Amino acid sequence: MNKNWFLEDEDDIFTGTPKSKYFDVARQATKEIVEDEFDKFLERVAVMELLLSEEKGEDFDINKILNRYILENSEKVEKIKKGLYLELTGDIICRLDS
Repeated sequence: MNKNWFLEDEDDIFTGTPKSKYFDVARQATKEIVEDEFDKFLERVAVMELLLSEEKGEDFDINKILNRYILENSEKVEKIKKGLYLELTGDIICRLDS
């Protein structure tokens, strides 16, 4: 059986969504681990923002660009978000096991 984890039923109480599983794990993990993983995630976002805005003028509005992209590519964005939730969940779980 080949399950597509990005299409799972959001109402399935046994599996849940990547987002719901992330929050389940984050609530059970120690505050320090969750804060550390969140900080690492924000660092990656900061780097991506810097790369995107490099060599742009002072009037460059990254939020305007991001909002437009979200509107034009909402399905792609949702897939990536689900993948990031899975990645963050996995990072926290790996830290719990060590």
